[in-house]
Amino acid sequence: MATITSTGIGSGLDVSGLVKQLMAVERQPLAILDNKEAFIQAKLSAYGNFKGALSSFQSSMSGLSNLSKFTAFKATSSDSTVVTSSAFANAAPGSYAVEVTTLAQANKLRSKTFADITNNVGTGVLTFQFGKVSGTSFIANSEKPSQTVTISPEKNSVSGIRDAINAANIGVSAAILNDGTGNRLIFTSKDSGENNSLKVTVADTSDASNVDDSGLSQIAYDPLGTVGNGKNLTESIAGQNATLKIDGISVSKSTNTVTDVIQGVTLNLFKTSTTGVATTVAVVRDVEVVKTSIDSFVKAFNDINKTVKDLTAYDAATKRGSILQGDISALSVVAQARKTLNATLTGLNGNYTALSTIGISFQKDGSLQLDAAKLQKVIDTNFNDLAGLFAAQGRPTDSLVSYINATDKVQPGSYAVSVSQLATQGAKSGVATASLADTAGTFTTPFVIDANNDTFALKLNGIQSNTITLTQGSYATAAALVAEIQSKINGDAAFKTAGVSLSVSFDSATDSLSLTSSRYGAASSIEITNVDTATAATLGFSAGTGTLGVDVAGTINGVAAAGAGRFLTGASGDAAEGLKLEIAGTATGSRGTVNYSQGYAYQLDKLAGRLLASTGPIATRASGLDSNIKEINQRRVILNQRFDEIEKRYRAQFSALDSVLGKLRNTSDFLTQQLATLPGSGK
Repeated sequence: MATITSTGIGSGLDVSGLVKQLMAVERQPLAILDNKEAFIQAKLSAYGNFKGALSSFQSSMSGLSNLSKFTAFKATSSDSTVVTSSAFANAAPGSYAVEVTTLAQANKLRSKTFADITNNVGTGVLTFQFGKVSGTSFIANSEKPSQTVTISPEKNSVSGIRDAINAANIGVSAAILNDGTGNRLIFTSKDSGENNSLKVTVADTSDASNVDDSGLSQIAYDPLGTVGNGKNLTESIAGQNATLKIDGISVSKSTNTVTDVIQGVTLNLFKTSTTGVATTVAVVRDVEVVKTSIDSFVKAFNDINKTVKDLTAYDAATKRGSILQGDISALSVVAQARKTLNATLTGLNGNYTALSTIGISFQKDGSLQLDAAKLQKVIDTNFNDLAGLFAAQGRPTDSLVSYINATDKVQPGSYAVSVSQLATQGAKSGVATASLADTAGTFTTPFVIDANNDTFALKLNGIQSNTITLTQGSYATAAALVAEIQSKINGDAAFKTAGVSLSVSFDSATDSLSLTSSRYGAASSIEITNVDTATAATLGFSAGTGTLGVDVAGTINGVAAAGAGRFLTGASGDAAEGLKLEIAGTATGSRGTVNYSQGYAYQLDKLAGRLLASTGPIATRASGLDSNIKEINQRRVILNQRFDEIEKRYRAQFSALDSVLGKLRNTSDFLTQQLATLPGSGK
C-alpha cells in the first residue's frame, strides 16, 4: 500500500495583503482622530492670529492711554546755527527772542614743560576741588565734592600722573600736549561753567613743601596763590558760563544745554549771536502727533473688528463658516469694545464726553469712521478737553495739587481734597558760635577749618555716613563755608549710593548753620552721630537728632487718605482708592477737587489686558484645546497598541489558515495523483 505524504509548503494565500486590508479598516478611528486634531490645530492657529491682533490692538491703546500723546509740543528755531530747541510735555505755547552773548566753556590748566613724558614729577596725593573765585575766597561747588588721586612711585612720571587721573574718573580729564618746546600736562574740568573751575592742592611726599615749584607740588594750583607758592599751573581757558538774553532778560548757565529757563524747553547753544540779532524760538502744540494718535486709535479698532469678523464669519454662498464661527471668546471682544465706545464718559468737565462729539462714529459694518474736519475744529477751539476722551487723567482745580497716577480701582468722578497737615523735611539746626559771627554773610574773622574741627559724621534719612572730612583752610564768607560742608556731605559714598542728599544754609540773623534733608515726610531725618568738641564749638552742631519730618495728612473724597511724604493716596475701599496726589504749597484746609476720568483708550487697553491675561478667556480656551490634543494623542497611543495586538492575531490566524490550506492542497494533489493511477482512470 502506498504511503500518503504532505509537502507542507503552504497554500500561497496572500496573508500580508489580507492583513493589510483588514488593518486599514481597523485603523479608521485613527483617521477620525487625525481629522479632529487637524480641526483643533486650525482653531489654535486661529486663536494665535486672534491673540496677535488683540495684542497689537492693546499696544495701540496703551500708547493712546498715555497723556503724553496729547501734551506733545515742538520747538523751532529761526537760526539753528546759533541755537536749536526741543519741547516736552510741560511746555507752554509761546515765542521767545534768544540772543547768545557767550558760550559756556570748561576750565583748563596747563603745567610747565617737561623734557620727556617719562620725567619724574613726584609722589603724594592730589586733591581736586570744583568751584569759583569770589573776592578773596574760593567757593566750592556745593553739588560737587572734592576728589583725590594718589600718585604712587609707579605713577610719578608725567604720563603716569595723566593715567592715574584719568583712571580715577573724578570729573577731570588729563592729557599731555607737546608744544614744540616740551611736554605739558593739561587738566580739564569735564563740566563747563565758572562754578566748575579747578583748584588743585597737593600733599607732596617728594619734599617738605606742598606749594613750592618742585616735586609733585609743581602741579598745585590755587587760583588765589602765587607762582612758586601754590599757583604752579597756568590757566589756559577760564571756566565760563553761557550768557544769553531771552526776551531781554539776562540769563547765565553753566552749560550750553539750557533746560530750566523756558518751562519744558531745552535750548542747545552753538555760537554767539550777531550783536543785536535775536533768534526766534517758537513753541507750539504738536497737533500732528495728536491727529496721528487718534487716526491710530480708529485704525486699531477697525483692524481688530475685521480680524474677528473674518475669523467668525459665515459664507452663505458656500454654506461654510469660518474656523471660529460662533466662538463666544472672539465675538465678545468686539461686543465689549463697542459697548465701551458707545458709553458716555464720567469725570470729565466739558462738552466732549463721547467720541461722536469729536467726529468719531460707528458705521453700518461695525467699523469706526473719523470726520477729520470736525476733529480739526475741536483741536483748534478746545484742545485741552481732548486728552480726557482717550487717556486716564486727573485734573486738580488747585494748581499746587498735582495728579500723579491712579490704580484700576479708582472710579471716575470728582473728589474733594482737604489737607490738615503739610509735609515737612527733617532738619538739624545749629547754634550761634563766635566763629560764625558775620555781617551780611562775611565772617568778622575768617572761619578756620583745621585738624581740630574738620571731621564729623551723621545719619541722613536713616543712612549712616562715613567720616565727613572738610577741607582745611580759611573761609572768608558764609557762602564758601556752606558750599564746602554741603559738597562734602552730599559727596559721601554711602549717601551717593543710597541716593540721599541735604542742603546747608546759613542764617545771618542768628549766625547759625542748618541742615535740611531733601526728602519730605516721616522718613526724613538728620542725626549728628559723631562730632568732637572743637567741631561742635565752631560749627555749632551737637550730637543728636534734629526735627523729624512729617507726612502730609488729609482727606480725599471726605475719607482719610494715606500720607507718605508729600503724597496723599485715596483710602482702601473708597471710590478714590489708589488716587495719588502730590500736595505742595503752604495752605491747609480745602484744596479744591480732582476730576478723574478714564478715557476710551485707557478702558480698551485694560479690556485687552484682561482678555490676554494668563487666566483670561483666550488663554483658557487655548489651554482647553491643548488638553483636547493631548487626549487625542493619548487615545492614539492606546489605539496603536490595540492595533498591534489585532494585527498579530490576524497574522497568526491567517498563517494557521495558510498552513491548513497548504496541507489540504498537498493531500488533494496526492489523492489526485493516486486516483489517476487506478485502473479505469482513463490513463
